[in-house]
Amino acid sequence: MPDDRSPVEARGLVKRYGEITAVDHVDLTVEPGDVYGFLGPNGAGKTTTLRIMLGLIHSDEGEVRLFGRDPQHDLPKALEGVAGFVETPHFYPYLSGRKNLELLAAFDRNGHGGRIDGLLELVQLEGRAGDRVGGYSQGMKQRLGVAASLLRHPRLLLLDEPTNGLDPGGMRDMRILITRLSGEGITVVLSSHLLAEVEELCNRVGIIRAGRIAYEGTLAELRASAGANRYRLRTTDPARARRVLSALSRVRNVRPDGEELLFEAGEDDVADVSRALVGAGLGLTALIPEQASLETFFFELTEAAERSEEAA
Repeated sequence: MPDDRSPVEARGLVKRYGEITAVDHVDLTVEPGDVYGFLGPNGAGKTTTLRIMLGLIHSDEGEVRLFGRDPQHDLPKALEGVAGFVETPHFYPYLSGRKNLELLAAFDRNGHGGRIDGLLELVQLEGRAGDRVGGYSQGMKQRLGVAASLLRHPRLLLLDEPTNGLDPGGMRDMRILITRLSGEGITVVLSSHLLAEVEELCNRVGIIRAGRIAYEGTLAELRASAGANRYRLRTTDPARARRVLSALSRVRNVRPDGEELLFEAGEDDVADVSRALVGAGLGLTALIPEQASLETFFFELTEAAERSEEAA
């Protein structure tokens, strides 16, 4: 029977190292079928949170559940149906890629050694399967790490920077693979610093800053939280157009961008903007809606908060 419990549910997670609080009361929820992007600047607490999820380290406060089970106190049972890697996957460097997978399948009672050939082909390592892992590139080790994770037929896959060390072609292939795995019903938690990658792959995101969750939800909700749509305007007189826009009460954040103007307004207010500009005798050469990228919101959430703290 399908398990409808949340693959990941964390509440109030705290992890301290001396006087440093690496994870500060983190709450997050990963729903079945999600491709969940876990984002944050370096040192924000992403990797520490993933380590707590997998039971690799203990939290000082709070709790986490994987399909309702506690990885802090109920190992290895809590990791049934869970696989992945944090930071760089590690293997025996003096053994071949195939032999490493064979050993992992033998060690893990849930492993399936008969799937090794198919998995090596899936991650495009079949041609190097007999070579020692010590001679693998970083990207090849990442792909072997994914193959090792898939040995267990996971329902939840946690991947920490899975495209690290891959060339552009390898990154594309990894994105295709993650999309395929998601299509097969695997829930994926993807930690990445590549915002465009997350925007392409993920349906939900969690953004962590200084150990705290700054945002969690869908990308559509994130864009809607800005409260306005963004537009790019080209007119015959940008300086006068800026004065007209600035006088409209429902238009916000009017700013120049070269010979164009950027502004924010509700969709229903754009007609009033057009009428005001034409009424002022200005010619409109372009009025283009812009969908803000994940990168835009990421820096707004992280850098704006840092500036506020510095000012305080």
